[in-house]
Amino acid sequence: MASCTFFGHRKIHGETALKIRDILIDLITNQNVDVFYVGNTGEFDKTVICELDYLSKIYSFSYFVVLAYMPTSKDNYFYKSSVLPEGIEKVPRRFAIVYRNKWMIKQSDYVVTYVENTVGSNSAKFKELSKKQGKFVIEISA
Repeated sequence: MASCTFFGHRKIHGETALKIRDILIDLITNQNVDVFYVGNTGEFDKTVICELDYLSKIYSFSYFVVLAYMPTSKDNYFYKSSVLPEGIEKVPRRFAIVYRNKWMIKQSDYVVTYVENTVGSNSAKFKELSKKQGKFVIEISA
């Protein structure tokens, strides 16, 4: 079995949700991916979570929302299954998302990316890091 994570811009355009669903179905049915890791930062992450939640009613797999910070009582925390990467509590808050993203890459065989603009883009940086680490990268175009 295999695992997958996701990196994308905070904002998404077009029919990105449909593309995400098609990719997820292929990963589950053809690539034997049975574990997914996704962040919770922007619109891309929230779309992936919605698609995973929908597909979990049809297919058998697990997914985890990987948090960069410990949720507080004032957070709108509603995820069914979440994890904090081991050791993240020792990381300064401003580096927590980077630490979390590197952890997600380490856990995964596949990485799905949505990168429109590479200038100053953390999504682009993590896409390149995934490639350097030999992960199978699937790129979604706008």
